[in-house]
Amino acid sequence: MSLFRNFVSVGSLTLLSRLAGFVRDALMAAVLGTGPAADAFFAAFRFPNLFRRLFAEGAFNTAFVPMFSGALENQGEAGAKLLAARIMSWLVLVLVAVTILAEIFMPQIMLAFVPGFVDDPAKFELTVLLTRIMFPYLACMSLMAAYGAILNTLGQFFAAAFAPVLLNIVNIAMLVPLASFWVQAPADATLWVAAATMAGGVAQLVLVWVAIERTGFRPQFRLPRFDPEVRRFWMLAVPAILAGGITQINIFVGTIIASGADNAISVLSYADRLYQLPLGIIGIAIGTVLLPELSRHLKGGRDLEARASLDQALFVSMLLTMPAAIALIALAEPIVRVLFERGAFDALATRQTADALMAFSTGLPAYVLIRVLQPGFFAREDTLTPTIYAGVSVAANIAISLWLFPSLQHVGIAIATAASAWINVILLGSTLALRGSFRLTWLQWRAQLAIAAISLVMGGALWLLADRGVAHLATGVPLWHQAGVLAALIGFGVLIYFTLVHVSGTQNLRQLLGRLKRR
Repeated sequence: MSLFRNFVSVGSLTLLSRLAGFVRDALMAAVLGTGPAADAFFAAFRFPNLFRRLFAEGAFNTAFVPMFSGALENQGEAGAKLLAARIMSWLVLVLVAVTILAEIFMPQIMLAFVPGFVDDPAKFELTVLLTRIMFPYLACMSLMAAYGAILNTLGQFFAAAFAPVLLNIVNIAMLVPLASFWVQAPADATLWVAAATMAGGVAQLVLVWVAIERTGFRPQFRLPRFDPEVRRFWMLAVPAILAGGITQINIFVGTIIASGADNAISVLSYADRLYQLPLGIIGIAIGTVLLPELSRHLKGGRDLEARASLDQALFVSMLLTMPAAIALIALAEPIVRVLFERGAFDALATRQTADALMAFSTGLPAYVLIRVLQPGFFAREDTLTPTIYAGVSVAANIAISLWLFPSLQHVGIAIATAASAWINVILLGSTLALRGSFRLTWLQWRAQLAIAAISLVMGGALWLLADRGVAHLATGVPLWHQAGVLAALIGFGVLIYFTLVHVSGTQNLRQLLGRLKRR
């Protein structure tokens, strides 16, 4: 399959997952709202999710994939399978140790993670309990991501991309009765949702286990040994854990600071879910497909093909990300209202979440560009440089958050997250350019500027239409009417954007469809 076709395949399944996630989040907003119980749940869920992104996606999609691709190229299937078994045995050992220690010392860990909760003992104790229930989710998801990395390297993207849908389905199955006939107090409801989250993690692991069993590539676990290849893996993985999870590290920092204000964590979590839709469909899909592609080309000495893959990934990602970011800014409040404003989620929560969403969305192109540029280092087994830049980005995020939080509260944290992402992009892109691994031609720069200009035109049109039709999107208007108006606005935005892209010559739509059909 072509890079573009693989990207569309993964992106489509990610879209399905995100749409199911929106249903889950809408139900969760109705059940939990933005009160203390919601803050406790989102803080508790964010903690294992952070470690999952760092241990699993960070290590295996950056350090493991290039090594596994190289083993497939040079040692064949038997050598690659043996390498995977040795490395995954170490992953299991680390996961078991981390899980046991976290369960024992969870109260002390939460003191550092959510220091602002300490003044509310009930909220703090609920956070500790929920984190203990959900922390084993880390082990399930880490193993799932590890199996998924092997499947992706083999060119089989379906199972790993579809697995997150199962988590949302299990959560929806629990939230529907909680939102309708089996109404619980928010604190009690969080316990059931936490248990459903764990069940969803197990379901995802089972799915990818079955998929990898069918390929015959399931690694056989053995006693961990610290041989030279394992040592090289950890030398690559430790910095990759930091560099690959930079967005999560910034969110972690934001959580610590946000714990000092009521409702800030839950508001940021709802906004985060919304901008994660295009990030997941575009950024994660591009990164998932691009790293194995770059690794195979570089291991095979095909430098021109590797550079072409990076150029193609950059163009496609910005073609889709830039209009998504502008549309989220222009339609932030109606989007939040239609998706979340019901039950315990009131008009004030809508306004606060929309403000955070607009701030996050200014950094959306940067979040995706990080996913595009980092594989240019990881595929060459350079994990140190992105790690240094990740550290600079985290430092900037902390400084800007502490500066803005007293005056802007949760919006200040969202602005800091976006600004630090752009700093990371500038450092990554300039370094690749200086090394000769990546450099835009004048035609490519012109295409990127055209995408930005067309996106702004589309955003301006959407903002004017939403402003004139505000009565149709206001609180109190029936949900079906609001949803219909919002869908019409989004459809108009898509139509005007791709029409202008085609007419301006930025991207011929027939050629775009041709890429989709190409194998």
